[in-house]
Amino acid sequence: MSALASDHTPSPTAPAKPAATVLPFSGRRGSLFNLRHAGLAALRNVLPPTVVLALVLLVWQVLCSSTTASLPSPHQVWQDSYDLIAFPFFNYGSQDIGLGWRVLVSLQRVGYGFGLAGVAGVVIGAIIGQSVWAMRGLDPLFQVLRTVPPLAWLPLSLAAFQDSNPSAIFVIFITSVWPVIINTAVGVRTIPQDYRNVAKVLRLNQFEFFWKIMLPSAAPYIFTGLRIGVGLSWLAIVAAEMLTGGVGIGFFIWDAWNSSRLPDIIVALAYIGVVGFALDKLVAALGKLIARGATAS
Repeated sequence: MSALASDHTPSPTAPAKPAATVLPFSGRRGSLFNLRHAGLAALRNVLPPTVVLALVLLVWQVLCSSTTASLPSPHQVWQDSYDLIAFPFFNYGSQDIGLGWRVLVSLQRVGYGFGLAGVAGVVIGAIIGQSVWAMRGLDPLFQVLRTVPPLAWLPLSLAAFQDSNPSAIFVIFITSVWPVIINTAVGVRTIPQDYRNVAKVLRLNQFEFFWKIMLPSAAPYIFTGLRIGVGLSWLAIVAAEMLTGGVGIGFFIWDAWNSSRLPDIIVALAYIGVVGFALDKLVAALGKLIARGATAS
């Protein structure tokens, strides 16, 4: 055999390497990581206020545990107002009802008054934001009227409507409409001129301009005004119900004061604070949802 032939003699075949096996990813480890991350986030949000609340109750208990204390301690509040705390929806008569029913009555009035204020505030604010002359003419008037305290409107509303329920709704409206108007006007005026030029090029009508240009751009300002307004409306209804009567949470506080039931007043204040916090978070969440939907469209 020649040297050339020997150079091209095939070498023995090497053993083949086994093919790599691809194992499917079950996702169990990722799910556990997500659960752990969510648990830590919830712990960071829940633990600090819980600790602060426990410290406040402890200090309150220490300061008001003596027999000479002018305010009831948390233990006394729990003992004297257990029915109001544990059973918020009991109903034993026209005025002997739980705080849950009273809060719902007040929320119904807030819903009417704040709903009207939200619609009117956004419309008027958009008009003012679009017109320089409307801003110059109406802004000084609004700045003066918004400084009037809520209860100062109550005598006029009672004289005009001759009924406590529409009077309370009017007080809510006139108290909460101003921040909505002012913030909406500011938000509309901050819309970039480029957006307005695009609207002119596309020949958008007023509704299309409001939905596609104005709402996504001014939504943070609008819902900031709505959040301020819902807080003011909740404050106004409690103050108005103290004078107009009825079965709302405000009248309950005034009636408890006249009957020297301080523990019941403290429980009612806790209800008012929790409901006010929930209303603020609800309006904030609604603002994020609407702004995101308007931007996506």
